[in-house]
Amino acid sequence: MSDYGRPLEFGFNLVPNAADPLLETGRTADRLGLDLIGVQDHPYQRRYVDTWTLLSMLAAVTTRARVFPDVASLPLRPPAVLAKSVASLDVLSGGRAELGLGAGAFWEAIEAYGGERRTPGEAVDALTEAIEVIRKVWSGERGLRFEGKHYALRGAHSGPVPAHPVEIWLGVGGPRTLALTGRVADGWLPSSPWAPPERLPELNARIDDAATAAGRDPAAIRRLYNLSGSITSGPSEGFLKGPVEQWADELTDLAVGYGMDTFLYLPDDAGELDTQLRRFAEEVVPRVREQVAAERG
Repeated sequence: MSDYGRPLEFGFNLVPNAADPLLETGRTADRLGLDLIGVQDHPYQRRYVDTWTLLSMLAAVTTRARVFPDVASLPLRPPAVLAKSVASLDVLSGGRAELGLGAGAFWEAIEAYGGERRTPGEAVDALTEAIEVIRKVWSGERGLRFEGKHYALRGAHSGPVPAHPVEIWLGVGGPRTLALTGRVADGWLPSSPWAPPERLPELNARIDDAATAAGRDPAAIRRLYNLSGSITSGPSEGFLKGPVEQWADELTDLAVGYGMDTFLYLPDDAGELDTQLRRFAEEVVPRVREQVAAERG
């Protein structure tokens, strides 16, 4: 059991389906007081609008929620240009952009869009290089140089500088990428379907060990969690499928027992999106905050 004692945050995972009222949903999440709006990044999915275009529009129609890709597809987003996009959005939004980043998935689809198919080892190496490139481009310095196997900077001038210290959250689950998270990332962003609670202690331990070895405090690393489920008015049907009271208990346990501090909800039923968003923000979130505060004493 572990609790890093970090402040809780709550957000919403918005599927960028072109047929949906995306901006209105974003406005609703913002009005409901949620801290974050994440958007999946699958450029090759024909039903989806482009994630960075949507994030920019969401930032324009909201006032308080931070926005971020959950997570950016690195093989289709060259890191220097991605860094420029993030910094620009952060400046234009008054410091409300963050960066979720992944090594890549769905390689056939990436290849179909002109991206490079990478082996698992190559994908980790490219992600490691990309983080260094991105942070250099955020530095505001001139004449930037970097030579890697996958990416390079050859006298690049960076700018604009982000309006706030933008965090890099890695959506990863392998041993090498978890160690990378512990060494250099600001946060870890797993999803409940592939990282259920019973796996979290092992995965968090890999991050913590790497952080400690690098001289970092493990508690400095944010632990975000993409939640797939449904808030119902009936009996429990399993993890994250049940009434508000169950959700409050399970998220409280995830916070004080498993060290997760930021929860991003993706409802199973897209047809119930508005109702589920409101129930999460108005009913679940306040109970979790209250229960975690009581548990922490």
